Amino acid sequence: MEKALVRNASYTHFILDGFTDLGELRPLLFIPYFFMFILSIAANSFLLYIIISTRALHSPMCILIAIMACVDLCLPLFFAPNMLVSLAFNIREISLGGCLVQMFGIHFVGAFLSTLLLWMALDRYFAICTPLFYHKRMAFRSFLSFVIPPVIRNVLVNTLMVGLAGKRTFCLNTMNHCFCEHMALVQLSCDDVSINNLVGLLNIFSVPVADFVLISASYVVIFFSIFSKSGKPNMKAINTAMTHIIVMIVHLSFALIAFLSYRVRNDFSQSSRVFLSSMYLLFPNCFNPIIYGIRTNEIRKQVLKCVGFPSTE
Repeated sequence: MEKALVRNASYTHFILDGFTDLGELRPLLFIPYFFMFILSIAANSFLLYIIISTRALHSPMCILIAIMACVDLCLPLFFAPNMLVSLAFNIREISLGGCLVQMFGIHFVGAFLSTLLLWMALDRYFAICTPLFYHKRMAFRSFLSFVIPPVIRNVLVNTLMVGLAGKRTFCLNTMNHCFCEHMALVQLSCDDVSINNLVGLLNIFSVPVADFVLISASYVVIFFSIFSKSGKPNMKAINTAMTHIIVMIVHLSFALIAFLSYRVRNDFSQSSRVFLSSMYLLFPNCFNPIIYGIRTNEIRKQVLKCVGFPSTE
């Protein structure tokens, strides 16, 4: 009877307990996280301003980069302000509803970023492998056929994952994290969470892994097309493709490390896992606008012009 009462008394508020093992050093983490948050907001806002205000940058590729900047601008807003308040003022409580909203926002926007990398790979595939049909295939109506199916997939998979997590009965309310991560929440459940683990794996393999396979296949075909043509390889095409590959590697490397730190037996401390999870969400948002600003020739020229430095090209 007592066990049944415990199972029926589910917690609806949780304590985000990330980095508490650092003791008095915990508030000092506010400084680097705040700096990265401001850098992410400033860099992505500046990149958006450059692309929107420059008519010459309104090509499909640059529009996709602008969409990525919007995504990188939005993602930290779901977790960074709450995490910064927790670090600075030790306010760590969050409701179940707020937790689920934060979880859905993080996972959906993260999935959208993965899918966006796939769209960028398609853009490069059409531009390099089928240049005569590029504008036809990148026209708005034609490109929607590539946009809608993965977005529907992302919504369904993430809604299922978050919905199942919200239906759990929670016997514990202290979450070893700084924001609502899926596995960190479901591990507080009274019951078996095998179905949640399965849906979490489904999310991983149906979104980032599936996108990664399609992206990799696209770039294999792209590089085969570039180097199989007679004459000197198109260095601009290679440079653009390499920029996308660098961004993809950084994004997926952090995602894989964060994923494995929770699901594979290891000697990582709890704070190390929390750090890896937060870097997976925050570091690429700072890195992406910088790498695109440096490596994309058209954007780099406009950035140099905007800040008052003469372009050497």
